[in-house]
Amino acid sequence: MIARISAIELKAQLVSYARETGFDSCRVARCNSPRHANAFREWLRDSAHGEMNYMQRGEEKRCDPEKILPGAQSIVVLALNYFQGIENGIGFQPMGDGQDADPTSAAKGKIARYAWGEDYHDLIAAKLDKIDEFLRTFGGQQKCYTDTGPVLERDHAAEGGIGWQGKSTMLIHERLGTWFFLAEVLTTLALPTDEPARDRCGTCDRCITACPTGAITAPHRLDARRCISYLTIELKTAIPVEFRPLLGDRIFGCDDCLEACPWNRFAQASQESAFSARQSTTGMSLREYLELTDTEFRTLFRNSPIKRIKRRGFLRNVCVALGNIGDPSDLPALERAAVDAEPLIAEHAAWAIQRIRDRHRHTHPQIV
Repeated sequence: MIARISAIELKAQLVSYARETGFDSCRVARCNSPRHANAFREWLRDSAHGEMNYMQRGEEKRCDPEKILPGAQSIVVLALNYFQGIENGIGFQPMGDGQDADPTSAAKGKIARYAWGEDYHDLIAAKLDKIDEFLRTFGGQQKCYTDTGPVLERDHAAEGGIGWQGKSTMLIHERLGTWFFLAEVLTTLALPTDEPARDRCGTCDRCITACPTGAITAPHRLDARRCISYLTIELKTAIPVEFRPLLGDRIFGCDDCLEACPWNRFAQASQESAFSARQSTTGMSLREYLELTDTEFRTLFRNSPIKRIKRRGFLRNVCVALGNIGDPSDLPALERAAVDAEPLIAEHAAWAIQRIRDRHRHTHPQIV
């Protein structure tokens, strides 16, 4: 039986229910063509999406939400805080290229904050199922996504007032800073919409200058082919040699443009315990990762976003990081990796070995 209440009351109940479900913000945008649809098409024509071919396959749907859900009238946009606090960054102290690793401990890598805990896809999908069920009570038909569907989510989130798009292209929330996930619910229900967020970046360009590879080529313009998140996650083949030194100790994603944002001074730690850092992402050394078999990798990262790049992609990244910050004590592990059955791992291990040998030849002449 379909419940009958006013659209205003329905929205109020929806916002309250979204809060109960665990979301930190719930807003509503019109189901219109995204503001940056033309810019998105231009971005694709420039091949700035790299090997992310799914972007092209979903081009028409991304530019017209009604192609996703015919009859859709509203887009419910939701935000979920994943920030774990500054203190949880212990163990992720970057070391400049060319410096020796701490002789008392093996070198560790840096993993983007969003991947420190459990896979957000699974956690948010369960919450979206509840939102879908709630709206069905009022006769709505829905399509729900979190980073998985053909939706220009930041456009709709900005239109609904979740936040504004910073010059890095990332969304900024005045209370959550940059540390939150987005989710969308397309619905056939006509809900009262919220006002768009006002751009509050001003003259600040810290995110642009913070990017290690110059991937933010202009305000609101990102060349994915240069982005470390793309290179370590989306790219399935060899990392271009010219970018490898710039990766530093990063082995899964990059938070540099996010961390640079001054709005993060308002960020509060998430109440969602599933996002808490765990041993597999904060406590293991790079050389320990190199010893993982395929089965061990899948077990270790079973409930983690890291599982999506598989052992070959992750150990490829680990080899590059060791090439940048490792020392001679890491050579035995790299030498084993250099004969790995997976060619992608072997090639990057060989590169790393040469980098370490070149870096330490003058101070350790016995290394050849």
